[in-house]
Amino acid sequence: MGRETLAEEALILLRTRLCDPHFVFSLSCNSPDSNYSKLKFIISSSVTEACNNSVLLLGPRGCGKIAVLELVLRDLLVDYPDLISVIRLNGLLHSDDNGALKEIARQLCLEHELVFSKLASSDDNSQFIVAMLRECGLAHKTIIFVLDEFDLFAQGKQRLLYSLLDAMQTVTSQAIVVGVSCRLDADQLLEKRVRSRFSHRKLLFLPPSKEDLYKILEHALILPTDSSLSHDYAHEFNRKLHSILVGQKFKDIISTLSNSDATVNTLLKFLFVAVSHMDLNFGFLTLDNFKAALSSFQRQPKLECVQDCSILELYILVCMQRLEVKEQNSYNFNSIMKEYKSIHSSFQTSDHYARNVCLRAFEHLQERELICFTDNRSYNQSAEFRPVKILISYHELSQGLKSHHSCPAILHKLLNRER
Repeated sequence: MGRETLAEEALILLRTRLCDPHFVFSLSCNSPDSNYSKLKFIISSSVTEACNNSVLLLGPRGCGKIAVLELVLRDLLVDYPDLISVIRLNGLLHSDDNGALKEIARQLCLEHELVFSKLASSDDNSQFIVAMLRECGLAHKTIIFVLDEFDLFAQGKQRLLYSLLDAMQTVTSQAIVVGVSCRLDADQLLEKRVRSRFSHRKLLFLPPSKEDLYKILEHALILPTDSSLSHDYAHEFNRKLHSILVGQKFKDIISTLSNSDATVNTLLKFLFVAVSHMDLNFGFLTLDNFKAALSSFQRQPKLECVQDCSILELYILVCMQRLEVKEQNSYNFNSIMKEYKSIHSSFQTSDHYARNVCLRAFEHLQERELICFTDNRSYNQSAEFRPVKILISYHELSQGLKSHHSCPAILHKLLNRER
């Protein structure tokens, strides 16, 4: 089997791993202190002991809350196939109480092979849910309600949360509410009547430490030596990869990535891009693959737009930035032209263009969304008189001027003169 064919198989394997959160987070399954173990204990004990429970999974986006929850549910459905029923809601879709009750009723009917009535009222759906909780409790079957974007359910009158938690207070019901939110104060959003019925169990998901990041890296990238891949190729691949991981340059790359976003989700995206840059002819990952992935994550679209601007467009951007620094709250194209003419008169620059040419450059900047009008109400007014603002910061403009292939030196001086 040729090197290129082996590299293609390895690439498929690595991409499959990086797109499978179950594989990535299975690393923490054996640790008793992991959120996986804690969550599995809370839910499994509630199922086996036939009791009601509620828990919140809190942490920044991309830290694996949903991935860990799905991993736990998958394992529990294997352990207790006839004792668990899962109902999933999302606050972005079902934050309306009536819509949420209807969706719960629909999923319960689908789960238990019942006929769902689209014409049922909100009260009918509520009574049906209470009845199903009672029947499932008598049958020793636990209903697990997964409420993603939990904080959105805590808005308004919180009728859904109150109905679920209140129904769980009865002896016959058997249910678990699992809330998932990126707001660490999600439980504080609950009304008093809802909070009094909540179990106040919380699991905090934090971005992994650097040690955990390297464990995830090795877990995701090290090739198995006992698979269909050639043993010699897998051994050589792992040896070269290990030499990269221990190098200081690679550690600097990971530090740079972590400083911007240290979540697991970002790391997996970064690794996927790095793996995709692997040269199939060479057959192994190199440090350049990780450098290319980092550079793609550090792209600044607005900065790239500035680099592609014409000299006249750069002049207009610098004029607008100077007006911003002068705290001129409202200005338009005419104000920019006055600033442009004053610069030309003061420094006798050779870059002088007619007004109609400047207007076309001004409109081009608007099309590229480097500038925009501040007041949409004056849509029918001529573009020359409508208030406008710049959409890039001083730092972005300064970096764009420095990296521009033919930017006049006078623009750097003009930009910094008002600072």
